[in-house]
Amino acid sequence: MRKFVRSICLASALSLLAGCQTAYYSAMEQVGIHKRDILVDRVEDARESQEDAQEQFRDALEQFRSVVSFDGGELDTLYNRLQGEYDDSVAAAEDVSARIRKVEQVSEDLFEEWEDELTKYSNRKLRDQSAAKLRTTKARYAELLRSLKKAEKRMPPVLSALQDNVLYLKHNLNARAVGSLKSEYRGIKSNIDLLIRDMEKAIADSDRFIKQMEQG
Repeated sequence: MRKFVRSICLASALSLLAGCQTAYYSAMEQVGIHKRDILVDRVEDARESQEDAQEQFRDALEQFRSVVSFDGGELDTLYNRLQGEYDDSVAAAEDVSARIRKVEQVSEDLFEEWEDELTKYSNRKLRDQSAAKLRTTKARYAELLRSLKKAEKRMPPVLSALQDNVLYLKHNLNARAVGSLKSEYRGIKSNIDLLIRDMEKAIADSDRFIKQMEQG
């Protein structure tokens, strides 16, 4: 019985969300902004979140380098700064993922609408041209999404490694602990370098997709 009630609640929630999204699209269309435009805007937002995340992960790496280069002073201060950079990195990663989900949502809605509208053509030539354009747009979007997802998948391992080292430092605030972390730096740097590289590609692919969409 409880499983049935949960299913009803979930269905109701999804229906409500769908209704809100439909209302949002309708309101935007009334001012001349269509799903295609919203997709471009959300890709731009995703690109900006990747740029911000790149900078944040660089800052976190620099702070970690400061910790392993510790040579006297207040170790508590270095720990607090590293903890702050880790927290900011988690927030940046969450923002990247949230932006990607928004891109996925509007792209799915756009392509579904486009497919449905193809059935409404009476002119076969125009329908075929529109169908060809849809296929091209889908292919370009698929390439973009692969880049976004690849960069996104790089973040959890980096965050996990940073968290491990932050916790270790917290539990062992001494020079010996810092010495133990030195061997971790190279691996974290390598993973962050790969993450930044993949984000650079995602940013470039975002720029290319935006340009293609704006050119029509």
